[in-house]
Amino acid sequence: MKVTSCMGIRLIWYKSISNKIFKKLYTFTQYNFIPLYLCTIIALAFLLTSNSVAQDHEIFLKGAAVTDIAEEEGFLWVSTYGQGIYRYSIADGKWTNYSTKSGNLSDDLFYAVEVSKNFVWAASVEGLFTLTKKGGRWDKRKFAQGGEFGNWIRSLKYDENQNVLWIGRFRNITRFDLKTRKYEDIDRTQGTDQKSNTIKSIELDGDSLVWFGTESGVHIFNKKKKYSDQTAWRYFSNKSKAFKEEGKTVSVSKILFEGRNIWFGTDEFITAEEPDFNLGGVYIHDRRFDWDRIYKRDGLAGNGIYSLCRIGNYIWVGVYEFDKQQKIEYGKGLYIINRVTRQVTPVDLNELDITSSSILSFHFDGTKLWIGTGEGLIKLKIDNRLAEWPKKK
Repeated sequence: MKVTSCMGIRLIWYKSISNKIFKKLYTFTQYNFIPLYLCTIIALAFLLTSNSVAQDHEIFLKGAAVTDIAEEEGFLWVSTYGQGIYRYSIADGKWTNYSTKSGNLSDDLFYAVEVSKNFVWAASVEGLFTLTKKGGRWDKRKFAQGGEFGNWIRSLKYDENQNVLWIGRFRNITRFDLKTRKYEDIDRTQGTDQKSNTIKSIELDGDSLVWFGTESGVHIFNKKKKYSDQTAWRYFSNKSKAFKEEGKTVSVSKILFEGRNIWFGTDEFITAEEPDFNLGGVYIHDRRFDWDRIYKRDGLAGNGIYSLCRIGNYIWVGVYEFDKQQKIEYGKGLYIINRVTRQVTPVDLNELDITSSSILSFHFDGTKLWIGTGEGLIKLKIDNRLAEWPKKK
């Protein structure tokens, strides 16, 4: 299997433009009587010196399982499973830890983090933790509805335009309106399928839609309508041709939008008794009729998907494999998928000094890719101009 190093990442990036460069230089040599070998030297010099990709990387929070990363102006917020919440000051490189060890937070196990102008929210198995920036104090909210698992929160998404925090719980979606300070629980159970109300991921789609990935499908909410209006909601599972109708059910761990396509990272969960329960893989949907799937057959080392991130023409993927005998997950590394050709390329973790094969989270800030792993946080410099675009404000 081909393994991509830092230099390999750079060459992948330039593959899409190198052919054009060589063709233009070749034409130039024909009309100016320059030897072809000089054309090659000039082109290679260009590729290796201008706008290098993945040339620098740094390691932070060694030993921490980094589950989520959120950014605000001047700061990065990081949730971990075991070491609480961290804040990183970009200006001076200073880290601040909130945890039981530091004595400023009553929990250490977190799945997600979100941030607004005045608040920071952290998702835990014990409920929602909120940091009021002005007072510097964390408060915990427990939810009455949802039974035993009602306080297990695995996903958060702040909608700045509506000033609303969406909370994905093991039972129910909760909508928190910051203007009215009101929490509203939304039960999206489809028939008798309880897993359709178990929320794993939340993403905003433009200015009108919110997508919720569940353990058996996807809910889509139209923000132009009231959340209590049933016509504002749509749902689809792996039935009726969605997700290629593969597997007994589909658990959506991540959702990513690129152009007209939607990329779904899905969970792998198979046993000897149910070998096709959750097949996993990355599904691509064109928002109309077509579905495609990328999985082990295409070059991934596992079918379980921890994380997705888009940078330019490439989708970065954190992969795991579910051991059906021991019934546990094993991280299987980092992969890059060309979103145009769908070619899959593995990345050599050793080249980035990544000591964990569990790639749990990503955050791209426009020039740097932050990679959350099972044993630390990696900052990878990606300064190719083709990979940059203005961040939404």
